[in-house]
Order: sequence, then structure tokens, then C-alpha cells
Amino acid sequence: MFGLTNLYKYHKTPVLFILLSSIFYLSFAYDLVRTDSVKLLLLYVALFVFAFKIIKTTGFYFRLLVISALLFRLLFLFAIPNLSQDFYRFIWDGRLILEGLNPYLYTPDYFINNGQFPIAQAQELYTGMGSLSASHYTNYPPLNQLCFAIAALVSGKSILGSTIVLRILIIAADIGTLYFGKKLLERLKLPPNRIFWYILNPFIIIELTGNLHFEGVMIFFFVWSLYLLHSGKWKWASVILACSISVKLIPLMFLPLFFGYFTKQKRDASPAFNIRKLILFYAIVGLITGLLSLPFFSIEFINNYSKTVGLWFGQFEFNASIYYLAREIGYIITGYNEIAIIAKALPVVSLFIILGFSFFKKNNTIPKLTTSMLLAFTCYLFLSTTVHPWYIAMLVILCVFTNYKFPLVWSLALVLSY
Repeated sequence: MFGLTNLYKYHKTPVLFILLSSIFYLSFAYDLVRTDSVKLLLLYVALFVFAFKIIKTTGFYFRLLVISALLFRLLFLFAIPNLSQDFYRFIWDGRLILEGLNPYLYTPDYFINNGQFPIAQAQELYTGMGSLSASHYTNYPPLNQLCFAIAALVSGKSILGSTIVLRILIIAADIGTLYFGKKLLERLKLPPNRIFWYILNPFIIIELTGNLHFEGVMIFFFVWSLYLLHSGKWKWASVILACSISVKLIPLMFLPLFFGYFTKQKRDASPAFNIRKLILFYAIVGLITGLLSLPFFSIEFINNYSKTVGLWFGQFEFNASIYYLAREIGYIITGYNEIAIIAKALPVVSLFIILGFSFFKKNNTIPKLTTSMLLAFTCYLFLSTTVHPWYIAMLVILCVFTNYKFPLVWSLALVLSY
């Protein structure tokens, strides 16, 4: 009681903002309909203002900031996501695995259209995920599927129970990101409280913890890998990086950027030795990624998965930027939507940009490496045909280790895409 009194006495302003934030997060989690645009916008912007005030007025009272971050996440614990329906597919895939069925080989449509209900609450999950998800094969990598299977194992007959388990996994991952992110910032001699621009960012809390997007787990492994890399434990870093890729594929595009990190190190005299390290680093990433995919492996798995991932490049359109401009030019010239051509050209441009950052920038330190990753991934998103809000999470964590702050502004502005 005495501790609480002192906390309020010496940190009255941040405590007030924490209480206000808690009320707003509760409203967001349990009393918000996605179509209520005014309420959505007001709550979201207010939470950003409160987060800024909490960080600024608290200084670096680490314990209070950690308690705040954990509290805000736990407020969502019993909420059903209200801005995304992807979690229904997560639960479907996890329960399918426990029934001994490979989620990469069957679409939900296959079962329901044939009058089969292979899992508990199949019809409810099928309706919830929507026709777009139900008509396609799953696109979630193997380690992500393990998270879904854990939720099914713990709560195989309750949708709310499954969401709670999934949410706990994501919260645990954020705690890990806080731990390794702070340690990495300290090793880089950067302000450790920078990590709270990620951990206390309302976008991160709402999109990852609230809406159950597993970018948070991917980022945990990614930051852990960067920490190990900076610590000189590059073999373990490659193992953990493979885990990150096996949750979400985004880190795959960063692999070329490690060329500069390994080949332009001053501490190693032999360039040939550095090349061998780079090759072994890539080999370990590939091996571990392959091993994690082994339980699901088949030729059909490869075909189905590649087709599903290809949809994001060749058919889907959402919240794009440069692509929309190219599409309008296509309409003017040919009178048709030339997505089939444009969607093939833009990834090639992205690839050349990534290779440019890989071979023409000196990415021999973690800050330089993360800066190249940030700029390369930003270009990729500008050139993508589909950019969902939660994709920005990687930019937010990367900016923590750089001097760029535009991802923080982007994380505020992206609410308009809803």
C-alpha cells in the first residue's frame, strides 16, 4: 500500500495517463464496432497521445513502463478481435492439425462444401473467417502453425478459449522483444527507453495483442537473432532467424542484406573466412527452415503454399500506393486493369532495391544493417499490391535501432485504412 502511495505521489501524471489509457483500451476491446469509424479514430488517436505522454512524463522509470505495457495487453485477454477475422482461420488450422490433417492440403471450402465438419465448431469458424480465407489454402508458415496447434490443444472446443491462448503467446513474445530489445540497445549504446516506442505503441498493442497477428512472435525471434548476431553468436543467430522466418516470411527478404554484415567486418582479417561464415549462416537458416517445414512436407504442400503466397502479388489489392498509380496508367493506356503485368514487375523492382542495399551499402554494424532493412522494407511496401496494417509492425521495431521515426507516424496514420 505504501508503494502504491509513493507511486501515485511521485508519478501522478503518468499514472493518470495510464488509467485513462486503460479505460480507452477497454472500450476499444469490448465496446467497439469496426464500422463505427468516428469512435475508432478518436480512441486510436487518443491512445497515441496518452502513450506519448506516458513515455515522456515517466522518463525511464522502467518498472512503471513495463507494468503499463503488460496491463494494456492483459486488458484484451478476454476480447474477441474486432478489427480482423483472421483468428478464425488460425483456430481452424490448429484444430485441423490435432485431427491429424495437414492444413496446407485442404481448404475449409473443401470440407464444408462436401458436408464434412472435421473439427469442433467447424461451421462457426468457417462463417467467421469469411469466403476469401475459406476458399484458399493456408498461408501461415510451420512455426506459426505450431502456435495454432497449441491453442487447439489447450482449448479445442471454445473459440474464446483459443483466442486467450493465442493472445498469451503473443504477449509472451512481446515480453521477449522487450527483454532482448533493451539489451541490444544497451549494447549499441543507444537509449534503452527507445524500446517502449514499440512496446507501448497503441498500434502494436491493438494489432498484435488485440487482433492476434503473429508479427509479434516473428519480431521476437528477429530481435533475439539481432542480439545474438551482435554478441558474436552468429550460428545461434541463424537458428533463431530461421524461427522468425518460420512464423512469417518477411525476414526472408532481409537475407541478402547480411552480405555486408559478414563480408565487411574489420575485426576479421581474411575476406575468405568471412565469406565462409556468410555461406554457413545462410546454410543454417535454410536447414532449420526446412526442418521446421518437414512435418508438413509434400509436393502438394509446395504447390498449394506457393500458389497461396502468389495471390498476394498477382490478384489481391489493398491499401497499395505506387501500384495504384501504375494501375491508373494501365487503365489510360489499355483500358484494363493490368495487375497481371504490374504485379510481376513491382517485385522485380523491389528485388533490385534490396540487392542495391545489400551490395552498395556498408551494413557492417547492427544500426547500419537495421537502417538498410528499414529502408528496403519500406520500398517493398510502397511497391506492394497489398499492405495490411499489421505489416508495419516490422518497420516500427526496426526504427527503434535507427534514427528514422517515420514508421511511428505511419503506425498512427494507418488507422485510416480501416
